[in-house]
Order: sequence, then structure tokens, then C-alpha cells
Amino acid sequence: MESLGILHYIYIIMVFVIILTMAYRKDTVLPCIVGLFVIGLASSGSVLTAVQVIFNAIIAAGKEFLGIIAIISLVVAMSKALGDIGADKLMMSPIKKLMINKNLAFWILGFVMTTVSFIVWPSPAVALVGAIMLPAALKTGLPAVWAASAMNLFGHGIALSGDYFIQGAPEITAKAAGLENASSIASASIPLWLTMSIVTVVTAFLMMRRDLKNSSVDIAANIETPANTVAKASPGTTFVAIATPVVFLIDAFLMYKYKLRGGDATALVGGTAVIIMLLVTIIEHKFSNSFEKVTEYIRDGFIFGIKIFAPVIIIGAFFFLGSEGMAKEILGPNATGLLTDIGIYLSNQVPLSKFPVVIMQAFIGGITGLDGSGFSGLPLVGSLAQTFSGAVAISKEGLAALGQITAIWVGGGTIIPWGVIPVAAICGVEPAELVRKNLLPVLAGFVATIIVAVVIL
Repeated sequence: MESLGILHYIYIIMVFVIILTMAYRKDTVLPCIVGLFVIGLASSGSVLTAVQVIFNAIIAAGKEFLGIIAIISLVVAMSKALGDIGADKLMMSPIKKLMINKNLAFWILGFVMTTVSFIVWPSPAVALVGAIMLPAALKTGLPAVWAASAMNLFGHGIALSGDYFIQGAPEITAKAAGLENASSIASASIPLWLTMSIVTVVTAFLMMRRDLKNSSVDIAANIETPANTVAKASPGTTFVAIATPVVFLIDAFLMYKYKLRGGDATALVGGTAVIIMLLVTIIEHKFSNSFEKVTEYIRDGFIFGIKIFAPVIIIGAFFFLGSEGMAKEILGPNATGLLTDIGIYLSNQVPLSKFPVVIMQAFIGGITGLDGSGFSGLPLVGSLAQTFSGAVAISKEGLAALGQITAIWVGGGTIIPWGVIPVAAICGVEPAELVRKNLLPVLAGFVATIIVAVVIL
């Protein structure tokens, strides 16, 4: 295209306003709503239509995110049911016996946090792993701050940035990038995700060894550890504790065997979570009392899901204007994808190359995470991947995955004090202290991941 129109310039201005808002640690919902109204007004010339555009954009984004909200909510509902009967503690109890020294405690705590976070997401996993595994880890002499670092890096970093089981993050990124299937993002992210994960946690482990050698941290736990025992479980609870991980392993096998990806894989996990929740409810509360409890678990799960994704829907509504399909749905049949147009224009006017594009995508992804919500930046990095891939010969999927990784490692809560508060509170350490321990490993991971991205994308 030869030139940009007024809508494109409004969109560019609002994107910069949103990024600036994130940089100042402010929520971005307000500028996104303003952006929707102004673009609606500029495109139609009608205040009435502009007001309708706000609602239509939110509905369009809500439809795109409904499956993600549902799977997260149902998994949380299942987790709550498991917690009520103590099956979660029973599932964890054998692993605690493996913690025989500080080094093993670091890795076991981390791997358990990753596994649980893959299945039930990091927020519920923090409380679960913290209550059950943390006391055993601290008894080995592992400093509380490094226990917090392990839980944080493996959960809110490794598990959340990949999100290969529930696939909430890849789904959002893929929608914004104009990709039909989240599996394309998941596949493209693997080498970048592995680089980020390995470099970060190995660096953190080496720093922990150095600290312990220099006695620069207090190895005594600074929290009161509860009794490290599990009450004798009923046969029903024991059955559920064994059956739950087995069933999810079967799910993973079925995904591999039948090549279930994206929505199909999500549907399998969501349906499994519902069945487990029903089974647990009947075992714990008997059939006659299970009607109300099922409703309670579902309600609590969806309260959690909506609380997490409500702002993401609004943010997504604005950034979805960047892709042509969603722009037509929101603004009308004559609309074009604003970011797509901008990308084509840039490719004709500015000689971009792969290296600056990778740097910009990684940097903007990190900036979007400064608000403490890694997911709020995913619509932007997905849209930018679509734009940049139109201007430069680079993998759209890989570039979107890079933005997803940097956005979540920052915003998911590893190197900003207001993002690590849950883990810091569970472990009884100061958020600022935890961030200081995480900062160098995460930055090392970013550098390594950017280098790999430049080479392979």
C-alpha cells in the first residue's frame, strides 16, 4: 500500500499509549477502551456506532477466548474438589521423600512445580506445592529464598511460558497472530522455550551453589513449617489420588497417538477435569449432596477464570483490530487489518531485517509484562508477529512464540516485585529479595533465547 490512513495513525498512537501505560505499571484496559471508541468514531463518523464498536469488539474477543476461559475454570474447579478431600496432598507425599539434600530439593521442588503448573496453572500450584513440598525442601537446608526462586522460575516461568497442556497462552497468541491453531505456536516455541528454561534454571542453580558456598544467605527457613505428615486417607481418596495423574497421563498419550492439538487437546483435558471433579464430589459428599457441591466448584472455578481473563478480553478486543478477519467482524465488511496494513507499508518504506525485528519483539514482549499480567501482552505480541512477518522474511509462529516467552517470563511473575508476591508470601521472603535472585538468571535466559531466535527464525 502507498500510504496509511487516519485509522492506521490512530491505531499506532494508541499502541504506543498502551505500551507507555504498561511501562508505568498501570492497567491497560482504559486506553484499550478509548482506542476502540476513537477508531470506531473515525471509521464511521458516528458516535452511536463508536459506542457499539466497543461492545461488539468485546463480544468478538470474548467468543475467541471462551474456550480458554472454560478450560482454566474447569481445571481450577477440579483442583478445588481434589483439595477438599486431601487427594492433592496424597499425590505429593511420596515425592517429598526424595528430598535428601539441598541440591535435590531445588530440582525436585522445581520439577514438581512445573508438572502441577502445567495441569492446574501456577497460581493454584503455588498454594498446593508450597503447603506440601516446601516444608520438606526447607528441612534439607535449602534457603527459603532459593526455594521461592525454584517455585517461581519453574512455575511462572517455564510452565506458564510454554503452557503445552492447557494451551491457554498459545491460543491467545495464535488468535492475535491470525493463526488458526495454537499448536503452531506451541511447536515453534519449543527450541526457544527450552533455551530460555535451561539457561535460566541452570544459572539460578549455579548462583544458589555459590551463595551456599560463600554462606551469603541464611540457610535456616524463616517461616514456620507445618507438620510434614499426611492424614490417613480413605479408600476413595486414595483411589482418586492414584487415578487422577494416571488419567492425565492417558490423556497425554491419546494426544500423541491421535495427534490431538489445539482445541481438540483442550477439549480432552477439560472434559477429563469435569469427570474427575464429578467423581471426587460423589466420593466426598455422596450422590444426594453432590448436586450443590458441583455447582459450587463450577462457580468458584469460573470466578477464577473470569477474574484472570476479564481484562485480557478487553485488551484483545483492541489488538484484534490488527487482523483483517476480526476487523471486519468489529468495524464492518469494508474494514482492513490495521496492523497488517502497517506491516505491508513498513516493508515497502523501511528496510527491516531479522535482527532488529527479533530484538523489538522480545523487548516489547518484556514491556507488556511490566503490568504483572503476562497474558495481557499476548494479543499485542501476536499482532506484532503478524505485522513483522509481513515486512521481513521471518517465521510468524516463531516470532509470536518469542514474544509470548518474554511477555510471560516478565509478566507471569519472575523479575518484577509486584508479580512474585504469591510465591514470596508462601515462602516467607521479601518480594524484592526474590526478584534480585531471579534477575540475572532470567536476563541470561533472555540473551540466549534472542541469540537462538536470530539463528533459527
